[in-house]
Amino acid sequence: MVHKHHIEGYENFVEFFKNFNANGHTVHIYFGGSNKGETWCPDCVRAWPVITEVIEELKASDPESHFVHVEVGDKFLWKDPKCPFRTDPSTKLMTLPTIIRWKKPQRLEGDKCEKKELVQMLFEEDDS
Repeated sequence: MVHKHHIEGYENFVEFFKNFNANGHTVHIYFGGSNKGETWCPDCVRAWPVITEVIEELKASDPESHFVHVEVGDKFLWKDPKCPFRTDPSTKLMTLPTIIRWKKPQRLEGDKCEKKELVQMLFEEDDS
């Protein structure tokens, strides 16, 4: 079973990864807009069903992988050029939604997250 984690806000994101150990397994992080569990980001609303479908399919191929859902905060915070998710070198977010493979160069941004084939390729691609 894919290990799922949910994080709200930058400080919780930093704290989570400070103590996180994937034990050598793949980690994908989905960044989306939020405001107390509801998203203000229409692109995120369209991408989320695609992403969850791929995660369900992933259970068989990499059952020990991790999927981290990060809510970046409200629209006002996200639109600020100094938003820490934008400035942090480990995330470098430019648009929402974004899916990254943690500590790897692979990423999908914006409406590409709505395309099942691209999401599958990102989740199934071998690191070697």
